[in-house]
Amino acid sequence: MMTALGQGHRTTLRRHTRSVRLTESPYPLATFLLLTERRMGYSSLGNREECMSKPSGLVQGTLDVLVLKILALEPMHGWALSQRLKQVSGEVLQVSEGSLYPALHKLEQQGWITATWKPTANNRRAKFYSLTRIGRNHLTREAANWDRLSAAISQVLRLKEA
Repeated sequence: MMTALGQGHRTTLRRHTRSVRLTESPYPLATFLLLTERRMGYSSLGNREECMSKPSGLVQGTLDVLVLKILALEPMHGWALSQRLKQVSGEVLQVSEGSLYPALHKLEQQGWITATWKPTANNRRAKFYSLTRIGRNHLTREAANWDRLSAAISQVLRLKEA
């Protein structure tokens, strides 16, 4: 269920030993749990710290389309999928296991992906996900919508200020 954060409502997300506080956000809470940007910061002592920050306006359903795109390239298991997303985004996009696996199950229920148990490269048993024909069609439609939306946003951002 998606719930919106209200005025003054605060939620703390934990990742390893660090946490980030989200305040007064117009975005649904589930969006933050699905996909976050990763940024580097510096502490008051000058030490370099890695922290998660809230996404800069990610559209609902972004994780689904990213998962479908990664799986369109080749079937893979969940951990490999999260690592591939991290790699191809230049380590900007991260997805937690607690968000990825429910998304994979949802995509499987919708018939957009299928799952098969297979051994991994290090001979462990894992569920490998692959795109279905219906999923490929959905990805094509969603990619076209994303292109249209991002082009429209880019047009607005390129406006010359007076």
